[in-house]
Amino acid sequence: MTTNTAEAGAGPRRRDAAGTRRLLLDAARRRFAAAGYTATTVRDIATDAGVNVALINRYFTSKEGLFEACLAGVGDELGREAREDVTLERIPHDIAARLAGPDAAQYRNQLLLLLRSSGDERAERIRADILHTFADRLATAAGWRPGDTDAEGRMLRAQITLASAIGIALLRSSTALEPLSSASQEELAGPLRDMFTALLRP
Repeated sequence: MTTNTAEAGAGPRRRDAAGTRRLLLDAARRRFAAAGYTATTVRDIATDAGVNVALINRYFTSKEGLFEACLAGVGDELGREAREDVTLERIPHDIAARLAGPDAAQYRNQLLLLLRSSGDERAERIRADILHTFADRLATAAGWRPGDTDAEGRMLRAQITLASAIGIALLRSSTALEPLSSASQEELAGPLRDMFTALLRP
């Protein structure tokens, strides 16, 4: 009976721990994306999550560890969302959907988090790896292959395309620059298609 009672109690504790981690990660991602790393305090995050601030150290070791976990989570989520069969024609439509579609706020926070720097070497490495991975996917969709004659030029254009998408997300979230700030998914898709086709078309 003692063993069964302990096992019965272990389940809820594990679920509570997992739930608390998710609350902290969600709150931290919103704070870091909106205010940046330096201006965000662990007390801010804990208050937003509705938990004791000491739990940040318990689950993530430190503020730096929590930031790294947020970045790693963004990489995992964007990776799951990425289409293996991404094509040049679909790229502007997919980006417009993420910038102005139903899940735009979540995607915007993911992109903005990639702009935030903590000064921590490991976090910077995670961030750089995520950006490189998505630039590689854009370049591959445009026909880039390592060793091609214009491989470096195509990679540069892919990185400019990625920077453009992040820039649009930043301007839509932090300014009242109209009509960009309130443009719909359909209104964004056309200009994005023209710009990205010009940049990425082989």
